[in-house]
Amino acid sequence: MWYGFASAEECKNVCVAKPFYKEGEAVVISGKVEAFLPNTPLLLQVFREANRVHIAQVEVAQDGTFTYSLIADGPYFQKDGKYIVQASYGVTGNVFETNFDFQTTISGTNPTQIFEVKAGDAGTFDVPYTINGGTIKNIIVDPAILGLIVTIQADSDGSLTLDLGREWIDAKKGPDGKSGDDDTYIIYIDGLEVPYQESSLKPESRLITIHFQEGDSDIEIIGTYVVPEFGPIAIAILIISITSVMILSKKQTILRI
Repeated sequence: MWYGFASAEECKNVCVAKPFYKEGEAVVISGKVEAFLPNTPLLLQVFREANRVHIAQVEVAQDGTFTYSLIADGPYFQKDGKYIVQASYGVTGNVFETNFDFQTTISGTNPTQIFEVKAGDAGTFDVPYTINGGTIKNIIVDPAILGLIVTIQADSDGSLTLDLGREWIDAKKGPDGKSGDDDTYIIYIDGLEVPYQESSLKPESRLITIHFQEGDSDIEIIGTYVVPEFGPIAIAILIISITSVMILSKKQTILRI
């Protein structure tokens, strides 16, 4: 289980500062033990599947709090996916866990697989992607939401990185949905709005990473433009309709962290 935190004093047992780290970033781990033991360090270990990638002894303050950071880099941080943090202190067997998702520079900037998407009269287009913790079953264009629906099989918690060509889908602030400054996408997973990371803005595409949980299925990526295009009147009607739906949905949606 992952716990967010504002400071070590507010963290229960063991926490990471954020759920997602890229290669080279400092992973900040903090927590608080229930009973302070003089001259007793806390044993901190990080695992990728069954392989231990980091181990350290961490000093515990008299109030029971501790903070430690490590750089997610080097020979042991070579694979994308979920990393488990284990903290043990005092009596044998008193172990607490948290986790974070990790993405290498290579996969974060250069997705390794291609999915061909059908776009009606516009033909087809390729979406480069990398997925950890599951597989992509399908990607379809949904003009009604000005976006894409990505169907996945999520065997575990994981992440999906998509290189979205601006020619096919984009989010813009201009009145026509295709001009002006970049706007953010709206992302839903099985009906719940979720955040995403954007790691690359290029003239021809945008690279986004979405984190999902085990058992998740449908990921909706909503922009302001998607092929095939609608006429101006249909676009205006769609925008009004989508805005109304989003306002209602946001009142009922609990955001994932």
